[in-house]
Amino acid sequence: MSAEKAVASLKKAGADRVGLTTAVQTGPDGAVLTVTLSGRLEAVSMASLWRPTISALEEARPALIKVDASEVTYCDGAGISLFFELLRRQEKNGGRLEIIGLAEEFQRLLDLFDPAEFEAGAAKRAQPSNILAETGRTVYLVWRDAVQFIAFVGELSIALAQAARHPGKIRWADTLRICESTGVNALPIIALISFLVGLIMAFQAAIPMRLFGAEIYVANLIALSMIRELGPLMTAIVLTGRSGSAFAAELGTMKVNEEIDALTTMGLDPMGFLVVPRVIAGLTMTPLLTVFADLVGVLGGSIVLLSLGYPMVTYVNQVLTSVTYVDFLGGLAKSFVFGLMIAGVGCLRGLQAETGASAVGESTTRSVVTGIILIVLIDGAFSVVYFYLGI
Repeated sequence: MSAEKAVASLKKAGADRVGLTTAVQTGPDGAVLTVTLSGRLEAVSMASLWRPTISALEEARPALIKVDASEVTYCDGAGISLFFELLRRQEKNGGRLEIIGLAEEFQRLLDLFDPAEFEAGAAKRAQPSNILAETGRTVYLVWRDAVQFIAFVGELSIALAQAARHPGKIRWADTLRICESTGVNALPIIALISFLVGLIMAFQAAIPMRLFGAEIYVANLIALSMIRELGPLMTAIVLTGRSGSAFAAELGTMKVNEEIDALTTMGLDPMGFLVVPRVIAGLTMTPLLTVFADLVGVLGGSIVLLSLGYPMVTYVNQVLTSVTYVDFLGGLAKSFVFGLMIAGVGCLRGLQAETGASAVGESTTRSVVTGIILIVLIDGAFSVVYFYLGI
């Protein structure tokens, strides 16, 4: 398109909205397009002028554009964006743009933007990576996460020691509130899952045991499996998905909203102010919920024995003779470690939340995944230790 056609396009597009006159001169360095604007450069007037102006000037590609804005009485973001877009396109095409007579208040707005920064911030196409680079990146992320986890354990240990020495500094009101949401409010889901697990296991065990006339030993199986293994394990998994994720979401939201930075600025340690109450709640509520899950699971198993014709007293006697205090304390010890781990991991992932709309969701997901993995590993370690101890 020639410079004359560009001028005609400009007149047709914007002359009815703003005052616009144009002229084209041919100099030694190429075409010089002079544009004179007057009136109000606002969203309404620029709506019909924007796209034809950019298209015409892009096709004409003059070496120099002179914009006379001395008669512009008002210019909002739409007008500033037009000037900026002309400047950016001229620099990209190797040309120049001169804006003459623009009011000082409008010029200050235009000076806030740099075309070079705009180009640098443009989205770049992702470069494909190879398996070696991805492996190295994964190893580095795992190593960094392990270092942060160890540092968090150390800081939490110091905070718990200080809380034990100075109990009055613990925020007990907040701790009780967290205990209620973590423990009392979790009773229905813990009861439902434990009852169904005990019931299902009893039905599954009754079928093969009936072949040998040993249905009564279903009571022994349910009692030992629930108290030693499934009670603490199922409780920990439920609390990881329920309470651990809630801790991560709460602290992650505070991290994104810079509330944790505000606490630090006010001289309050986030570890003692936020993490310690949640860890105390986890340590307190998880063992209690585990005991509750054990009882409900054993109760679920009794339904099967009652349906097979055995009286309740027989079932209770079998449970009492098969389970010892060592079995009960062994499951309870697991629950203490599980509670500490669930609360700690949830708080850690929340404090690790980054900025952005998806940061809280990512920290919550990482909390649940990490918690379940650590539950399985810790449970395996307990099993090995109990095996060599003979309990």
